[in-house]
Amino acid sequence: MFGYNLRLALKSFGRNPGITALMVLAIALGIAVCVMTLTVYHAMSGNPIWWKNDRLYAVTMDNWDPDHPLMPNTDLPPHEMTYKDTQFLFASNIPLRRVVMYSTLGVIGDVGAEPPVQIETRVTTADFFAMFEVPFLYGDGWSESADKPPQPVIVLSRAENDKLFGGANSVGRMLHWNDHEFRVIGVLNDWFPRPRFYDLNGGSFQVPDAAYIPYGWGSELELLNQAENDCWKPEKLDNYRDYEASDCVWQQMWVELPDAASRERFQSFMDSYWAEQRKEGRFPRPKNNRLTDVAQWLRDNQVVENDNRVLVGLAFAFLSLCLINTVGLLLAKFLNGAAVTGIRRALGASRRQIFAQLLIEVGVVSVLGALLGLALATLGLIGVHHVYAAAHLGHRGGYTELTHFDVVGVVWAVILAVAATLAAGFYSAWRIGRLSPAVYLKSQ
Repeated sequence: MFGYNLRLALKSFGRNPGITALMVLAIALGIAVCVMTLTVYHAMSGNPIWWKNDRLYAVTMDNWDPDHPLMPNTDLPPHEMTYKDTQFLFASNIPLRRVVMYSTLGVIGDVGAEPPVQIETRVTTADFFAMFEVPFLYGDGWSESADKPPQPVIVLSRAENDKLFGGANSVGRMLHWNDHEFRVIGVLNDWFPRPRFYDLNGGSFQVPDAAYIPYGWGSELELLNQAENDCWKPEKLDNYRDYEASDCVWQQMWVELPDAASRERFQSFMDSYWAEQRKEGRFPRPKNNRLTDVAQWLRDNQVVENDNRVLVGLAFAFLSLCLINTVGLLLAKFLNGAAVTGIRRALGASRRQIFAQLLIEVGVVSVLGALLGLALATLGLIGVHHVYAAAHLGHRGGYTELTHFDVVGVVWAVILAVAATLAAGFYSAWRIGRLSPAVYLKSQ
């Protein structure tokens, strides 16, 4: 019976090709706009490490100016911390893992025929790779003993390894970073968390760093954070040691706390430290020590702005408008085929059979519209990608990284569109199916 109804639907399309094309195009445009908007929105709002959301926490303490908060119109503490605060908290054995880090710039040279080039480098403690579940293509990260005193080891991103060593296993190879010789101990596999939750400085969708070196090299080579350095009071800053002892904030800290008990213990540890430092004249603002999970961290940093939510709403409003137009076209099409429907009813076809045949016709239209919508969305995303790529001069990063198909977003958008089209067609088929066959036959 399904095959018979499908053949009737295809013949019906042949009788009204113009109306059929308009319906398919209307559905396709609605789906294309929704898929493009949802793809970008889902990529922006997603938690790239959701399975550890109840374990990973950004550590922040408010040591800022008592009269002017660093984050205006919010009660949030600064997103970075001072060097001395991170050192004290890092010494705690409460977290399962803990990371102190920041991004700096370094020059890699003396690698084959490649000229020296400046790259973004993450100065980080050893737990970075295990805590954030960073995948390795070759080798591994370093152990905690390599942080202090720092050992001359380096981990490269896959992209950087491709540039320097042609993608070969470079573990054990030597290179110069800022005129110091380092040994490659690991190469990351493809890794691009969207957004870059662990460090939102410089943009939420920046590419991960090209290289990673042990944290102790920060002090050894007097490396500053190249993305974010904030100071609020006059202090003696004649040299790097003064900067480390200051109340300037420039380092990020994350901890992995596997259960509620460890979270409570570490929160108490932070609060006790805050109380001691306040007695010594620091932390002039009210106590605001926070452990923020990844999802809340993204919300606090407004990774997804209200404008993006409005765009999603407008996309669905556009889809609704397309579906309303489709309902009108379906009614016109079904009424145009009233003679055939009336003859079938007169020959004994039941209302249920008429309804089923019309609904299959609607289903075919919705599937064709969904397929065309996906094709249009693909072209649209490719076009937007090229626009952003041109704006970034071909480099990765920024919104360029959002213009790719997100499987989950696409599946939900298509399911929603097909379901909505079938719902719209359900009304049209129900209305035509309830009319008496005499109405059709009198029109002949």
